[in-house]
Amino acid sequence: MRILRLILLVPATVIVLFAARQGMAAPLRLAVAANFTQTAQQLVAEFTQKTGVSATISSGSSGQLFMQITQGAPFDIFLSADTKRPADLIASGMGVAASRFTYAIGQLVLWTPAAHAPPGEQTLRQATFTHLAICNPNTAPYGTAAIETLNGLGLYARLKPKLVVAQSVSQALELAQSGNAELAFVALAQVLPLQGGAYWPVPSALYTPIRQDAILLSRSEDDEQAQKFMAFLHGAKARSLIGAAGYLTDTPAGEPTP
Repeated sequence: MRILRLILLVPATVIVLFAARQGMAAPLRLAVAANFTQTAQQLVAEFTQKTGVSATISSGSSGQLFMQITQGAPFDIFLSADTKRPADLIASGMGVAASRFTYAIGQLVLWTPAAHAPPGEQTLRQATFTHLAICNPNTAPYGTAAIETLNGLGLYARLKPKLVVAQSVSQALELAQSGNAELAFVALAQVLPLQGGAYWPVPSALYTPIRQDAILLSRSEDDEQAQKFMAFLHGAKARSLIGAAGYLTDTPAGEPTP
């Protein structure tokens, strides 16, 4: 049987964060993996408060954003949900090699809106649900991690007919929230702010670590504001916000912040 696939022919979501600007300078343009959207909004708000520099956030799956960048989308910085696509941008001359670093390590969870029935491994093994939402493993690292988890538990073949595949991890969560799936594999950072529902932290041994890399794009290598934002991402305040949002970090301490 084929995996039920949700096809959404829409561009990546664009979120514009309006804030004070320095003169008439254009805002920074950030391409942000869907799982990190809410955290990126917090980071931009903090950065803007410190520097007066505004920013726009375009969110979508890492694969969608990567494709847009290679096709000429005018982004300054890419916050991917994997390491491969930033590495590919460097290889193609579109990313600044020295700027690349892991800004967050994602944690996969199995979430359900039914708080009275906390999910777990046994939930997957019993398979009494009708639909399980994941994001596209070809474009979204959290989808890859979900497939690895099911394979690690020996359940992929059995549960494949129940899978509903969204184009991003945000859309996978929306499927469960709307009742179109009883369960969803999503990022911990997505569900921590939610009211209601319950989640199971997937053991990290079941999937490859979701190392999320940031990179300054070559077109903005000499942009002072973009360099400031990259430095800010390295700083203690940014790491604190990222950790509180539900990610792990291993960025060395001590880098200056703007």
